[in-house]
Amino acid sequence: MPTTTLIEPHGGTLCELIVPEAEREALKEKALTLPSITLTPRQLCDIELLLNGGFSPLRGFLNRADYDRVVEEMRLQNGILWPMPITLDVSEEVARTLNPGDEVALRDPTGLLLAVMHIEDVWKPDKEREARLVFGTTSTEHPAVAYLMHEAGDYYVGGTLKGVQLPVHYDFKELRHTPAQLRAEFERREWERIVAFQTRNPMHRAHKELTDRAAEEVGGHLLIHPVVGMTKPGDIDYYTRVRCYRKLLKYYPDGRAMLSLLPLAMRMGGPREAVWHAIIRKNYGCTHLIIGRDHAGPGKDSSGKPFYGPYDAQELVQKYQDELGIGVVPFKLMVYVPDQDTYKPIDEVKEGERTLSISGTELRRRLAEGEEIPEWFSYPEVVAELRRTHPPRHQQGFTVFFTGLSGSGKSTIANALMTRLLELTGRPVTLLDGDVVRTHLSKGLGFSKEDRSINVRRIGYVASEITKHRGIAICAPIAPYEADRQYNRQLISSFGGYIEVFVDTPLEVCEQRDVKGLYAKARAGLIKGFTGIDDPYEPPSNPEIVCRTTEETVEQCVEKILDYLYQEGYLRKEENDA
Repeated sequence: MPTTTLIEPHGGTLCELIVPEAEREALKEKALTLPSITLTPRQLCDIELLLNGGFSPLRGFLNRADYDRVVEEMRLQNGILWPMPITLDVSEEVARTLNPGDEVALRDPTGLLLAVMHIEDVWKPDKEREARLVFGTTSTEHPAVAYLMHEAGDYYVGGTLKGVQLPVHYDFKELRHTPAQLRAEFERREWERIVAFQTRNPMHRAHKELTDRAAEEVGGHLLIHPVVGMTKPGDIDYYTRVRCYRKLLKYYPDGRAMLSLLPLAMRMGGPREAVWHAIIRKNYGCTHLIIGRDHAGPGKDSSGKPFYGPYDAQELVQKYQDELGIGVVPFKLMVYVPDQDTYKPIDEVKEGERTLSISGTELRRRLAEGEEIPEWFSYPEVVAELRRTHPPRHQQGFTVFFTGLSGSGKSTIANALMTRLLELTGRPVTLLDGDVVRTHLSKGLGFSKEDRSINVRRIGYVASEITKHRGIAICAPIAPYEADRQYNRQLISSFGGYIEVFVDTPLEVCEQRDVKGLYAKARAGLIKGFTGIDDPYEPPSNPEIVCRTTEETVEQCVEKILDYLYQEGYLRKEENDA
């Protein structure tokens, strides 16, 4: 019989919230009479880790008292360390229907009942305060702040959960362990000292060397525990990553490492997130966590300033290490020493020793341009998996997204670009023009701010599907709001290229060109909420291309866009000669 002694969960008890089988049918019956909330992708990740005990000692979404103390002090009301607000956000419309003492059914998008929540609080949070204290910034260039300000509902609902079942997954089922299941597997293997490796990226030789050394350093075993919930926009999809991890496993010594998937919605919250990751791994039975440079940080803002210092995460976890009870293995940057054909931590490299490394940006460039990726950097099987889903840029789909005022010339340039692309490439090209989309895709939508946003995001969704399947999409709505354009950029960029073209035509010129008489009607008050008259147009902050139709002809604008597509590798001259 195994005699393994595993680390205690955070708070002393693994809080699995699925009710016993005998209660489930009664709970399902009761839920039929309750109001329902359909959970978002982030909320689905959160509820899975609430129900399976990964977020122990939480027993539901935070109530207001717990939320306030977590935001201010990184502690629950009972004093237990907890760094991240786990909140159920809803719209004002939904919040008005809910009251403390009520119960509400929480369902996935198919209507499947996951849990019933006993409501303790419904409140409108101060989101700027939350952003400032939790993420250290109110800049929406931080992905978690952007989500908080533009995606999350304006009200929070807090309360305890009675779980009916976990969210359903049909992929990689043998790798999806709950904390209790993973702990049982550690006991079966008689593993006691387990170091977890948190990752949202593919792993290469440097990562393998690093994790191997970490397991040796703690005198134990390695859990590769990648995030397969929500990560940073633009990250490589988890299906590709998991196939890469599986290929990598065979390079570890027998019995040293195992792979398990974590359904976490990352916030990219840097130091606080690192503490959160340590707590989660402790709940899963790990005794140590590798903490890297800028662990769980989103990188730099548009001015090049990092959101967090390189060692802020390590320092905060080490500050609470005694209370956490989980060891920290600091990440040492590994570099390749070609003269010895080996990897070394950078602090062990001797003066004058030659080293090689390839950054994530450089790797993406090599994949995009079809360049060689050397064997000293990664394993051939891993590179082959990456190439399967990330072909060279000229084989990827892309979207050209025009934005500008009504009458700026978007549709004219978009139509001309479409015909030139059909002439040059022979590839499928789809034009999603504003008027055409409103006739076929968004019929019934009005021109309120909300309806305009829905229309633009619908266009983005269709363009993302075209891009995913390696076609070319050209979009030409007004798209007046920066938040909607950024949403589309993030969505489409995960599948291929996104090229934003700002058709920068002055309002007075647009009015002079007013073939439909819309500006005149807006000036006369016959049309309300017209962009540029009584509703704002937010110019793009960083478009790839700017076309000025007062200075450039349609043909010049099209050639400028084509030049960019050739320069960035989305088109190749050889296609024209074929």
